Amino acid sequence: MCMHNRIKEIRKALNINQIDFAKQIGLSQSTLAMIEVGKRNFSDKHIKLICSTFNISEHWIRTGEGSMFSCSPYEKELISVFETLSPITQKYLINIARELLENQKELLNQNKNT
Repeated sequence: MCMHNRIKEIRKALNINQIDFAKQIGLSQSTLAMIEVGKRNFSDKHIKLICSTFNISEHWIRTGEGSMFSCSPYEKELISVFETLSPITQKYLINIARELLENQKELLNQNKNT
């Protein structure tokens, strides 16, 4: 799959029309449409902007290898919060997350058995 197809795939995965997608990366809708059909090339600037705006993997957009998204918005927010915590609070948060995971597993098993 070519890069222009991956641009369209990103837009479809995000459920964004061409007008809104183009606006967020500083292009006109007609320019984006030409890129998506392979009649225009994409600049490095716009690739980097797509990656930062929509949390897309630059490696994926250029090669098609790996995962489309760098990480989910939730992961991004959690990492941002986690990095601001003191080491002891980070450890505490990890312990809470592990307990939540265990509780989730138990609830899922209970639902399976009912």
